[in-house]
Amino acid sequence: MALKPKLSNLPRIRNALRLYRVTSIVTGVFLLLLVLMMVTRYGFGVDIELNGPYGLLWLTPKDLITGINISTVILIMHGWFYVVYLFSDFQLWSLMRWPFSRYLLLAAGGVIPFLSFIVERRVHAQTVQQIAALQPAENLEPTPSVK
Repeated sequence: MALKPKLSNLPRIRNALRLYRVTSIVTGVFLLLLVLMMVTRYGFGVDIELNGPYGLLWLTPKDLITGINISTVILIMHGWFYVVYLFSDFQLWSLMRWPFSRYLLLAAGGVIPFLSFIVERRVHAQTVQQIAALQPAENLEPTPSVK
């Protein structure tokens, strides 16, 4: 028997869903930047340099970088955003009382390119649908008209 989210947790679920949406998009963008960085580093042997001797942004061999190594910044930023993303996954997963396999799918969104965008849209739609089904029906009695 699947567990349903608690009615008392609806405000917390809405906040967790908002945090999940933001972190999934930010993590997905940094993951795509990370893929780009890996292609330049391991495919071409260069890193992305900011404010180096050749201009604002330049592809430079790692040992010749004198400016800011944007490739390293992308690595670090994705790592930290992924930690925040995992926290938001856990928060939403625990409030919605989903099976553990759903948490694993959410976590995979931060390591498989483009998956965070796909999963985010589906999870958001499913969560909104489950929240709507959980809310009590509105009072459907007609209100008396004032003359």
